[in-house]
Amino acid sequence: MTDKPIAVVTGVGPGTGAAIVKRFSAGGFRVVGLARSPELISRLAQELPDVHALTCDVSDEGRVKAVAADVKRRFGPAEVLIHNAVGGGWGSFREIDPKMLKGNFEVNVMGLLYLARELTPDMIDRGKGAILVTGNTSSIRGKANFAGFAPTKAAQRILAESIARDVGPLGVHVSYVLIDAVIDTPRMRARLSDKPDDFFIKPAAIADELFHLYSQDRSAWSFLSELRPFGETW
Repeated sequence: MTDKPIAVVTGVGPGTGAAIVKRFSAGGFRVVGLARSPELISRLAQELPDVHALTCDVSDEGRVKAVAADVKRRFGPAEVLIHNAVGGGWGSFREIDPKMLKGNFEVNVMGLLYLARELTPDMIDRGKGAILVTGNTSSIRGKANFAGFAPTKAAQRILAESIARDVGPLGVHVSYVLIDAVIDTPRMRARLSDKPDDFFIKPAAIADELFHLYSQDRSAWSFLSELRPFGETW
């Protein structure tokens, strides 16, 4: 157990996930990072104070239950859940394998449901806590080439809003961060090598906004927060 608040972060990869872990660690949290592959989060756990790595496929309800119980037993109840894990892919409704849509739904929507059901009760008992979800513009528009992805992000946003309306009056802040940008990761830099630096959104800036949302006064909570580079067309 620890006097530090506990943050559980899913989808810890080399971009936004790693930045979130670093920001909340710097902000005084004990951070438990969840990822399907333990490689990166294990490295962060060695580099940063009070960061711990657990392997978890958030689409697996049984695994989520086991990990949530392990976190509570080892560290205490979570004060913050940041659902950053994402299943994605491209293609029109005529092209995609239907299994892709189903798989993305399991990660993006069912994963949020499983995690919230396991971690929220302790937040309600204490009358405080936060659930922060990283989303994007696919949650509000269905472009032709996003048929296997956009429906799941729209459902994720609506689920987050439903949770917010349920637990907000009980002291738990739920916020959905709509990211209208290409995130600055090595993979996207390689794909879009002709783009200037200002085209990308910085993972650290996303993490800063998530920390700000956690820190908001309860008299002025945000549910939907939109982030985009200054030059983004919208």
